[in-house]
Amino acid sequence: MICFTAFSTISVFGQTTDEQKLLYKTGNPAEWPKDQDAVVSAPNNHKILLENDKVRVLEVTLAPKELEPVHHHQWPSVLYIMEAGDFIDRDGEGNVIMDTRQIPEPLVFPMTMYKNPEAPHSVENLSGTKIIRLIRVEMKQ
Repeated sequence: MICFTAFSTISVFGQTTDEQKLLYKTGNPAEWPKDQDAVVSAPNNHKILLENDKVRVLEVTLAPKELEPVHHHQWPSVLYIMEAGDFIDRDGEGNVIMDTRQIPEPLVFPMTMYKNPEAPHSVENLSGTKIIRLIRVEMKQ
């Protein structure tokens, strides 16, 4: 699979700065395995709140010390992250995409983030006490 790199811009409390860009892999969603769709591959972590031909709204949760199954998000998304501790996001091959322990300044929650379609990846919640909780709005059109 050929992957491109794309920047996802984070907007904290409605303000976006260049310093708040994170690097994530993306590619051609049509080539990603259908059985790795987030709702299919990681149903315990992705609950559909609303779905129609324009959007899919997911409630995403990850318990303390939980590692979610590898999955993808085929549409661009807006994430509203309500809470999280430290976490690692890995691509489908296990390579680290982001480790929050390596960010110079801690993330401030709640926060809002835009993301392009995300190739297969898996998030590991490193916190022993904090749940990762967010709402993800996937834009189909």
